[in-house]
Amino acid sequence: MFSWCYPDVIVVVMILWWKQCFLVLRQQQFNVQALVAVGDRASKQMVKFAANITKESIVDVEAVVQPVEQKIESCSQQDVELHIERIYVISQAEARLPLQLEDAVRPDADGEEVSGRTTTSQAIFRLQSGVCQLFRDTLINKGFVEIQTPKIISAASEGGANVFTVSYFKTSAYLAQSPQLYKQMCICADFDKVFCVGPVFRAEDSNTHRHLTEFVGLDIEMAFNYHYHEVIDSITDTMSVVQFDTFSFFPLFFYQKYSNSYDMFMRGEEILSGAQRVHDAQLLTERATHHGIDLEKIKAYIDSFRYGAPPHAGGGIGNTHISIFISVLTK
Repeated sequence: MFSWCYPDVIVVVMILWWKQCFLVLRQQQFNVQALVAVGDRASKQMVKFAANITKESIVDVEAVVQPVEQKIESCSQQDVELHIERIYVISQAEARLPLQLEDAVRPDADGEEVSGRTTTSQAIFRLQSGVCQLFRDTLINKGFVEIQTPKIISAASEGGANVFTVSYFKTSAYLAQSPQLYKQMCICADFDKVFCVGPVFRAEDSNTHRHLTEFVGLDIEMAFNYHYHEVIDSITDTMSVVQFDTFSFFPLFFYQKYSNSYDMFMRGEEILSGAQRVHDAQLLTERATHHGIDLEKIKAYIDSFRYGAPPHAGGGIGNTHISIFISVLTK
């Protein structure tokens, strides 16, 4: 048994009994039962005050941590409860809220202003943060360099129609579909191995979890010495660490006349696509002209290959897709 001060916790539930009041206090993804009871450290007025605190209000409490004889199944902290000696309201929530927290977890709920307080959202954000952290740590330990690339670019980075066009002063620009061009330019600049964590934009008019208009991309690019399988091995090893070796993760190769391509799957769905890149300036120019791409808009990209470029390959994956498959989420 010991006293402790809990700053900025949130009131979740209040139950008033005669001379005592039970509360559930939440801090981030954890909650604990608390008791205010008439006694040496609490008056009737204090019990009444506590009982009238509105749900979701932010409070500071000073309390004694007491073990309980029976587990409190409704709370994450099941073996203890708080016996409150002092309680202060730091920020009081309105008595009638537009959306209750228990309703915000419904798939059809439209409550971004409060959904971040749910344990589900708290877990998702922490999962996504953990994926990015493992991705970074693993690649940095492998000698990769993290790069930050522009997201407003002069030409579509992956071609096709699924690109957002934006007004850029007196001309047009595009939201980056991937950091592809800049990753390759770094390889040409002798960075050898690079990765990027950042927003990706796709103008895909679809309502499935596989087609997102914006997500955080985890991208890899590296030069290889003998065979592009060196890149595949590095990506596979990295993703195995990120996914804790919990689920099956395997590459599928496509041997085509003009492409050494590969997809990688998790739980039966594609989560990564990649390929060996063209590293010859003349061939790049020919292919860009064939597809009607304005060479002036990608001049810096093509020129970087004129100084000589090592053979290289890479791929990209969405943090959202990884999080969905790890947590078995559908939305």
